[in-house]
Amino acid sequence: MELKHLIAKTNPLKITGDTEREVTGLETDSRLVTEGCAFVAMRGTQTDGHKYIAKAIEQGAKVVVCETLPDTPQEGVTYVQYEDTAEAVGLLATQYYGNPTKRIKLVGVTGTNGKTTIATLLYKTFRRFGYKAGLCSTVCNYIDGEPVPTEVTTPDPVTLNKLLGRMADEGCEYAFMEVSSHAIAQKRIGGLTFAGGIFTNLTRDHLDYHKTFENYRDTKKKFFDSLPENAFAITNADDKNGLIMTQNTRAKVRTYSLRAAADFKARILEESFEGMELNIDGQDVFVQFVGRFNVSNLLAVYGAGVMLGRKPEEMLVALSAMKPVNGRFEVIRSPKGVTAIVDYAHTPDALTNVLTTINEVLKGRGLCWTVCGAGGNRDKGKRPLMAQEAVKNSDRVVITSDNPRFEDPQEIINDMLAGLTEEQRRGVISIVDRKEAIRTACMMASKGDVILVAGKGHEDYQIVQGVKHHFDDHEIIRDCFNNTEI
Repeated sequence: MELKHLIAKTNPLKITGDTEREVTGLETDSRLVTEGCAFVAMRGTQTDGHKYIAKAIEQGAKVVVCETLPDTPQEGVTYVQYEDTAEAVGLLATQYYGNPTKRIKLVGVTGTNGKTTIATLLYKTFRRFGYKAGLCSTVCNYIDGEPVPTEVTTPDPVTLNKLLGRMADEGCEYAFMEVSSHAIAQKRIGGLTFAGGIFTNLTRDHLDYHKTFENYRDTKKKFFDSLPENAFAITNADDKNGLIMTQNTRAKVRTYSLRAAADFKARILEESFEGMELNIDGQDVFVQFVGRFNVSNLLAVYGAGVMLGRKPEEMLVALSAMKPVNGRFEVIRSPKGVTAIVDYAHTPDALTNVLTTINEVLKGRGLCWTVCGAGGNRDKGKRPLMAQEAVKNSDRVVITSDNPRFEDPQEIINDMLAGLTEEQRRGVISIVDRKEAIRTACMMASKGDVILVAGKGHEDYQIVQGVKHHFDDHEIIRDCFNNTEI
């Protein structure tokens, strides 16, 4: 693509050099630059891309997009200056990859918990209906049936537009993606056109980045503020921030609820660890999910499907056939009658939701065990809250490591224990080694007990001192169940 066409729909402050040169690629990482690429220098939280302009030119960049022009421009390189390259890169990437969201219906899901489940179930539902569809999620990205590994919830604008472009080129009619607060704040979704947005809920998370809950809330709200008038916005009326999200949106607003009057309504008729009998908008349906939080997730999926033109009864049939997403309230049974549940719950609210569900189904017929930790180099304020919620809602608690990253795992555990009284601490087991912590709970549990292993869910790794090691909660649990008298 010629540079003049690439920048046609943007407003650069200044251009130095030839705009008719051919651009062979678009990169924000200087290490990925190849001959003829345009390199976008962005100011990030960890580093400033302007420091790597010389490196990008060495690698073959012929166009540099930046906020600050160099004192001595390099001969043969075109410089395009913008006030904010983080904002410009989304528009450039959208243009370079053929404006994929004009060719595909994109639905974004945002909120603290439930994003992965809702986005994944929508993707599976529309493929079940016979459409080609794409998914961009924490667990994995998909171009119809082809998996594309992912490292972050929402990729950078270039990676994201490249992925969406491939989806559109390969005939996908729909795409469903998780939209993280980091992605909104860092303008990673800039330039994309959404057909719809879904709000799940809002609880304490990522305050290490956003600093205050209000900043976190307002960041999420920006996503709905930016939706076009021909889009839909579906919000959770059971969350106190649900209507705040949509108060300034131009999109068509629809609500869902288990408790209040809403456009999409549900109630639980019966529940067990195998699933629930629900009534959704007056129709009974059995689903293979457990817990009120999952009813909210299913209602969001149901509502989005209806807003995308599917009949309500079609959506109910599809929901009845769906199974839980990997690492989200996954049930593993031992031969001797102990139940283990693997869940990604890594915030105080998510942990409470899962434990409340377990206790509602368990009804005191066995003990509820919780194995949990907290991530390193993340919001320290939630650590004592995690321990408090675990102790309050469990009969037995084992506190252990999650992903300590670059922190001392014992110090993280100490931060969690600091939220407990001396009496509560006496009743808690703390084991730094996560494998041993899971094995201990499995060995000590009796028939009829339930063990929640929380925090990592779908992850098959553990990060210790910055090194990623293979670690899968599912594997540890199955090994314990298969090789012991549990």
